[in-house]
Amino acid sequence: MSEFDPDNQCYCGSGKPYNACCQPFHGGAAAPTPETLMRSRFSAFVLADSDYLLATWHPDTRPPALDLSGSPAWVSLQVLSASARGDAGKVHFRALYRAGSGWGYLEENSDFSRIEGRWLYREGETTEGMLKPGRNDRCPCGSGKKYKACCL
Repeated sequence: MSEFDPDNQCYCGSGKPYNACCQPFHGGAAAPTPETLMRSRFSAFVLADSDYLLATWHPDTRPPALDLSGSPAWVSLQVLSASARGDAGKVHFRALYRAGSGWGYLEENSDFSRIEGRWLYREGETTEGMLKPGRNDRCPCGSGKKYKACCL
């Protein structure tokens, strides 16, 4: 998605339009689950919305500021698992990004806490690496096309 259009498919990979998916949370609505919050935070990284990211970060672990100017070009999100029990939640995800002429990934097991009815990102254990898609694999950009017919 190169041009911002709230009617386009949401950046988080839900398949819904942005204005019916993450936009309401970016506007102040409370995310109902840790997974929903994670998806909205991914979309905020794509949009470089540091205010939203800071607002949804637990005060015990939140940095004083967040500069996204050196962030990679985030292209897709895969939620591998998500759970919530009481006021604690977990989300395991993999986010893909462009890395120069190649692709990279960030995989994280994230912890979330619910405070006064709002889920907040607490912290996560991350791993990063380079992604090497095969010619016949689906393109990491999320187009649904084979890599050889898209971004190779």
